[in-house]
Amino acid sequence: MADKAEQARQLFLSGANCAQAVLGAFHRECGLDFDAAMRLASGFGGGMGRLREVCGAVSGMFLVANLRRGYSDLSDKEAKDAHYAFIQKLAAEFRAETGSIICRELLGLAPTQSDAPVSEARTPEYYRKRPCADTVALAAAILERNLDS
Repeated sequence: MADKAEQARQLFLSGANCAQAVLGAFHRECGLDFDAAMRLASGFGGGMGRLREVCGAVSGMFLVANLRRGYSDLSDKEAKDAHYAFIQKLAAEFRAETGSIICRELLGLAPTQSDAPVSEARTPEYYRKRPCADTVALAAAILERNLDS
């Protein structure tokens, strides 16, 4: 397994949410200290604040892509379009591996289910019933394959 994928996996297993795990694995390359990266990604866990929408690993992947390859010239339509194409490529690779980029679908929850805004205790059972350690590793691996291409 690639180094960043294992870093993301270990961050998740240490208590990071999915977005924090992915961004945390790349924080130096993004020009962020670890604390800033954790704060920046903190609201994207659980499919955005446990709303179970876009998977936190995907959000973390997009945060890294934005910081590494995003555009800042607001009048540069070509750069904007190229970046959106890159984001869609990352999402397509993730979806091809997992079947979805939506948290509730990845967790097998009801179509409209979101959860209370209270995080669950990180117990052995929590880790057994979730694919999240694998999804953060996958997101980091996708980034490693694509960031410098």
